[in-house]
Amino acid sequence: MEAFLVSTGVVALAEIGDKTQLLALVLAARFRKPVPIILGTLAATLLNHALAGAAGRFVANLIGPAAMRWILGISFIAMAVWTLIPDRLDDKEQSQPSRFGPFLTTLVAFFVLEMGDKTQIATVALAAQYASLVGVVAGTTLGMMIANVPVVLLGNGMAKRLPLRVVHGIAAAIFLVMGLVVLVSPML
Repeated sequence: MEAFLVSTGVVALAEIGDKTQLLALVLAARFRKPVPIILGTLAATLLNHALAGAAGRFVANLIGPAAMRWILGISFIAMAVWTLIPDRLDDKEQSQPSRFGPFLTTLVAFFVLEMGDKTQIATVALAAQYASLVGVVAGTTLGMMIANVPVVLLGNGMAKRLPLRVVHGIAAAIFLVMGLVVLVSPML
C-alpha cells in the first residue's frame, strides 16, 4: 500500500505543469472529446509506466543493495531538481496535424512524450525501491490521471489558477526527502 500511495502522490504533484499536462490541454482544445483523450492517456500511461516499472525491478535485481541505495538516493535528489524546471511544449509538437482520432492521437502522443520524462524516471526509481511493481505502476498511473484528467475536463481556466511554483516546490521537497531517506537508511 505504501508503494501505491507514495507513487500516486509523488507523480500527481510532479506532473502538475509538466509537458504531458500541457499536451492534455492542447488535445482537449483540439478535439473537444474528453472521454477518448482520458482513455488514451490512461492506456499510454499504463503501458509506459509498466515498462518503466519492469526496468526498475530489473535494475534492482542486477545491482547490489549498497549500489542501488546510492543510485536511488541520487536519482530522487536529481528528480527534486528536475521538478523545479518548468516544462513546455515546443511549437513544432503543437502544430503537427492529427491523422488519427482523439484516442489514438492521445495514446501515441502521451506514450512518446512520456519517454525519458521525469515521471517515467520516477517510476523506474520507485519500482527499484519498492517490491510491489503493481503498486508502483498503479500509483504512478493514478498520479498521472489525477494531474491530467482535470485539465482535459476543465481546460485552461483551471490551469491558470494553480500556483505551479508552490506545487513544483512541494513535489521537489518530496523527492529530496525521499532521496535523503534512501541515502541514510539501510536499503532493500
